[in-house]
Amino acid sequence: MNNVFANATEILLLLFLTITFLQSGIDKILDWKGNLDWLTGHFSKSIFKGMVPGLLGIVLVLEMLSGILAGVGAFQFIVDSESSYGFYGAILSGITLLMLLLGQRVAKDYVGAQTIVVYLIPTLFLVFLMQ
Repeated sequence: MNNVFANATEILLLLFLTITFLQSGIDKILDWKGNLDWLTGHFSKSIFKGMVPGLLGIVLVLEMLSGILAGVGAFQFIVDSESSYGFYGAILSGITLLMLLLGQRVAKDYVGAQTIVVYLIPTLFLVFLMQ
């Protein structure tokens, strides 16, 4: 139990990323067509307009990997008081969020881009803590 208290910030942030990315990835799997339809319209006037299915697949894989690595990392912190998986999950989460941010900016969805930054800040803080 000392591991939990000694690493509470890292564990909570890893669980935050686990929930965020696994929920988003599972939503894409369960409602692929709905997500694809919405994103196709969202990017219809951007440089990404012909690439939406492929990009959605890439984002799905990155979100699932980020969530899984963060979840395994949280468990590893609880058991071992350190977490290489969590560190890789935090870095991959940051990269995934930067890709999502790029997409929102390219689509000129500046409010959506602001929302991504809300997720990016604690993610970068987690990377900083785990270095």
